[in-house]
Amino acid sequence: MVVDGVVPGCQFCDVAAGDPTAHLVLDEGDVVAFLDFRPLFPGHVLVVPRAHHQTVTDLPVDFLHPLFLAVQRVAVAVTGAMDADGTFIAMNNTVSQSVPHLHVHVVPRRFKDGLRGFFWPRQRYRSEAEATEIAAHIRGLMPAPPS
Repeated sequence: MVVDGVVPGCQFCDVAAGDPTAHLVLDEGDVVAFLDFRPLFPGHVLVVPRAHHQTVTDLPVDFLHPLFLAVQRVAVAVTGAMDADGTFIAMNNTVSQSVPHLHVHVVPRRFKDGLRGFFWPRQRYRSEAEATEIAAHIRGLMPAPPS
């Protein structure tokens, strides 16, 4: 149950509220960012909205800009701080989401660092017709942009 934007017992709500064990890298307004306690590589940061929202589809449109502006800034900082070649930026929605509080991973990357693309098997569409049909179906369900 969300009370004043916080879910009791949510690890990320605790961090946003000032958990002293978190290694914060950004603490501003509606967004906090901190080191992942089980990083893919050192410097792996999680960027979260301060208020509890479980997935990106739950996030109010007014929070999209502050969240992704913070992600962009964290990516710049992580790249420089870790002397990385770039970053991997990812977000799970429900499936594989270890903490049910929206979070964006910003992971420092280096060429030949051993991380191979996505972490699951890739596959091709059975045909161009299947790909065309799926793309049309997704387009048909796309919400209108906010006005």
